Amino acid sequence: MMDQPQNTASFGFSDVPAPEKEGMVRAVFDSVAENYDLMNDLMSGGVHRIWKSVLLDRLNPQPGQALLDVAGGTGDIAIGFLQRAAERPERGREAARAMVCDINHAMMVAGISRKDAQKFGCQITRICGNAEELPLPENIVDAYTIGFGIRNVTHMDRALEEAYRVLKRGGRFVCLEFSHPVIETMQKIYDSYSFNVIPRLGEVVAKDRASYQYLVESIRRFPKQDAFATRISAAGFSRVSYENLSGGIAALHYGWKL
Repeated sequence: MMDQPQNTASFGFSDVPAPEKEGMVRAVFDSVAENYDLMNDLMSGGVHRIWKSVLLDRLNPQPGQALLDVAGGTGDIAIGFLQRAAERPERGREAARAMVCDINHAMMVAGISRKDAQKFGCQITRICGNAEELPLPENIVDAYTIGFGIRNVTHMDRALEEAYRVLKRGGRFVCLEFSHPVIETMQKIYDSYSFNVIPRLGEVVAKDRASYQYLVESIRRFPKQDAFATRISAAGFSRVSYENLSGGIAALHYGWKL
């Protein structure tokens, strides 16, 4: 699936005028920000933490590295990156640094109060910005991550091109996103759970059924694994690959700027 025509964009199962999607997505995450981490735990049974741990395993953070985590929300990937880098021998290298970039100010505010974020102080920089137009110079970071965020951008290919632009030569792109189960029976079970349980959880816990209905629908419109890998390659990345998690419920997508 390629991007929608320039004048439209997908918003769940609907197509909306492209200029309107950014504001609509911001409204969704304004609504869910306060309960975002709790809802992630409830919706996935805590499995999202395992998926993010695998992402960090593959990234293998080191002292001296700089990370940009886009759609970084409350900062859990960035914090995990810094924690792991701090466990490695310094060998004369400076402490790792992380930038959390998110279009939604409320999500970043929710992350500031996290106890595990406060110990890293000035190692974390928070930037309110759009994945399609990052307010950063080119060739600035060693790693670019985006977790459960790329399906929410208006023009996905522009976001991928921006990821390539800000990475240094030799830098790595890692995207964690909900994807498509590889076994038909699992897909049916997953669909039933997603459409019947997740919006209800949103209604009861976050008092917002509509936002979680959108999130479920946006997952279904996300490209399948091979199609998304093709788009990563088209943005300029080399050695593009992906790894299915939990049978394809989520997937890690990789690329290198060589």
